[in-house]
Amino acid sequence: MHNDLSLHDILNRSLPPTPWAEGDNIPWDEPEFSARMLKEHLSQEHGMASRRLTDVADHVAWLFESVLGGQPGQVLDLACGPGLYLNELCRRGCTGVGIDFSPASIEYARGVTASEGLDCRFEQADLRTASFGSGYRLAFLVFGQINVFRREHARQILERTSAALEPGGLLVVEPQNTASMRGSGLPTATWSTFDAGLFSSRPHLQLHEVFWDEPTRTRTERWHIVDCEDGSVARHALSCSAWDPDELETTLRSIGFDSVEIVPSLKGTTGPEDEWLYVLKARRA
Repeated sequence: MHNDLSLHDILNRSLPPTPWAEGDNIPWDEPEFSARMLKEHLSQEHGMASRRLTDVADHVAWLFESVLGGQPGQVLDLACGPGLYLNELCRRGCTGVGIDFSPASIEYARGVTASEGLDCRFEQADLRTASFGSGYRLAFLVFGQINVFRREHARQILERTSAALEPGGLLVVEPQNTASMRGSGLPTATWSTFDAGLFSSRPHLQLHEVFWDEPTRTRTERWHIVDCEDGSVARHALSCSAWDPDELETTLRSIGFDSVEIVPSLKGTTGPEDEWLYVLKARRA
């Protein structure tokens, strides 16, 4: 995130931006942003930040029955958000750990765990540096979250996930497919006005731009936020790496996974809501 910019910085902005040059990610760990994002996670009007609870229930049923074989186990939920998946799995008898960068999401997840007496814990940490622990039967990283990391960081996260699994433990990864990233990454620019929104609780103008960089297969989104009261400008940027299934499978096999397979979706079936994602299931050798 960059603050203390001016309207001239918008006029003189880089077109297109260099991937990753304007920041790794939007400010998930900033308390006010985190609180605003939590509202989006919990909204049942859309499935943009987290899936709707009906979809989460279907996904958890598939993870529990088809991946865990109907037997409770220790689970690692990476980029867990407000803990919707892990808490639901623990209602079925699982134990586990959820890790996320957002303080508001972690606080919410802990509140649910405490109120229901579930056997899991949640940690606020960056997946690139967090300690994962060990002895898990299942680890998962879903809803395109692997894409938000640089390739080298994603590989390191997968390596440490492999080390955290017990022998024969299972990994489920759900990346965004390259076609949808490339399609939505064609140069676009839209101005919008908000009384309040994700990037500010004050009235503001928002310039949202999306770019695709073919050589690195990276999509970059950029937001310029102009405060309507004082004219200040803030900039946020998010770059995402595209992973083709063959590339991800090769990476998983090279770090100790076998029996890598593509699954239609986290429901086990294919539907229109899943067309922009795909699922790989792998076993630690």
